[in-house]
Amino acid sequence: MKKFFIAVFISAFILSCSTKKENKDIKQVIETTFLNPILKGFYPDPSICKVDNSYYLINSTFAYFPGIPVFKSDDLVNWKQIGNALDRPEQLNLEGLEVSRGVFAPAISYHNGMFYIINTIVGGKNNFIISATNPAGPWSNPTWLPKVEGIDPSMFFDENGKTYVVFNSNPPNNTPEYDGHRSIKIIELDVESLNTIGESKIIINKGANPEDKPIWIEGPHIYNRNGFYYLMAAEGGTAEDHSEVVFRSKNIFGPYKSYENNPILTQRNLSDNRKNPFTSTGHGDIIEDNLGNWWGVFLGCRPYDNENHFNTGRETFMVPVKWKDDWPVFDLEGNIVKDNYKITIDKFPTKTISRNADFKDEFNANSLAFDWLFLRTPKEKWYSLLNGELTINTRPETTSGTSNPSFIGYRQKHLFGNVTTNLSFNTVSENEKAGLIAFQNETHYYYLCKSLKDNKPVVQLLKSTENGTEEIAFKSINKSDKISFKIEAKGKYYSFFYSINNKDWLPLNENVDATFLSTKIAGGFVGTIYGMYTTSSGEKSINKAVYHWFENKNTNKY
Repeated sequence: MKKFFIAVFISAFILSCSTKKENKDIKQVIETTFLNPILKGFYPDPSICKVDNSYYLINSTFAYFPGIPVFKSDDLVNWKQIGNALDRPEQLNLEGLEVSRGVFAPAISYHNGMFYIINTIVGGKNNFIISATNPAGPWSNPTWLPKVEGIDPSMFFDENGKTYVVFNSNPPNNTPEYDGHRSIKIIELDVESLNTIGESKIIINKGANPEDKPIWIEGPHIYNRNGFYYLMAAEGGTAEDHSEVVFRSKNIFGPYKSYENNPILTQRNLSDNRKNPFTSTGHGDIIEDNLGNWWGVFLGCRPYDNENHFNTGRETFMVPVKWKDDWPVFDLEGNIVKDNYKITIDKFPTKTISRNADFKDEFNANSLAFDWLFLRTPKEKWYSLLNGELTINTRPETTSGTSNPSFIGYRQKHLFGNVTTNLSFNTVSENEKAGLIAFQNETHYYYLCKSLKDNKPVVQLLKSTENGTEEIAFKSINKSDKISFKIEAKGKYYSFFYSINNKDWLPLNENVDATFLSTKIAGGFVGTIYGMYTTSSGEKSINKAVYHWFENKNTNKY
């Protein structure tokens, strides 16, 4: 892999961000690099804000709980998750929702000592605002916005003291001229009561070039700079034609002029055969750093072939933004989004970010780490942590349904890597199973598990179907309490292994089609999740699966 390097140089620099060039202190600045994606795995729809000298970034989580991870960085290079904004069941009801419904495109902002997140629950009560004085939480319960009738809202605090919400909504007269015809609306908000004021108004119809019938104008953000209001939005859908476009106006209500060189970000016109491509780029947000430089965060994908198959979901990327004739443009330094860019910061990085970052949890803490995910909101606590063991109750719910199964997952972050776990599980029933799952959605997953077959202990590999699962491999094993499982990702293949002695890995099924879990085939908006999962397949159970450790490793620089 490319070596992470730091080149240090000292120079006089006048700060130009929140101080607006009024601070004449001489600073030491450091040139370094960051690697794309800056958040690997299923971290789509990034939104970012800056408070003092720190940056905060959030993402969509759809039907996973807790919702909306909150990341913090002091240098835009190193990111640490500090919490989840929707971490209490009373904040987020996901029961009955398919995995690609739920938490869509949250946006974070800060005003007068308060952090705000505005968000949509698709399939639920729609749009709401939560707030906190500390971005690590706790965050308030939702205040619902019935007049914000659409998705992807964001907040804008104007210099005149007024607050507005902009969002994707229906076309004029609720009558679309073609499939994907949408609009951007704006409505005033009383930030004290969080009640909307008056009626919403359409400020963008169709998109950047209405004559071309653009589709899915969404994810809007408003910025104020040099006397202009800038409205930046995604356009073209979230697949390969995804893009980012920008408009500007002297009045927040418009009329807005489309930038003549739109889109300001896309990869849709490039060759599918380019090496290690990033695709589907869009749904972005921009921020100014302490040194007056601008950066754009956005979602993108890493396919493992030239047919745009990827299992790691939509990830968070970052590139420089340059202002050209008072227009913001994502500066890719060429036509393609690169896997690394230089950045100048005013402090030494506190930690080196590596694409080979591994993860291991031996369950020695009193609570689960922030990046563990449940499938929908748990209605009861069916797991426990004690003495280095994670105990999960075997329950009737399954990952083929739309309730909350006994599933605790971690994002697949590497195209080439492996995930392993060790557990203790005994059963006297063929319907009871425990193991390791690679899950994309209710009808697209592989489940490597221990169970019984003809009243004899076996390891099984199950593949999801429209109506449940089918067994695609099994092997008989001697009766044993402990067993280890490994799923190895190799681009468009998965291989499945087990071990009885926690040392010698035995293949159960190798080079299984991984494109079955790709977004292109499975559909939806999420990425593959590796999960510790136990189920009694619709029947009651008093059994438990005890997991001793979980480890995710990268085996390739990409």
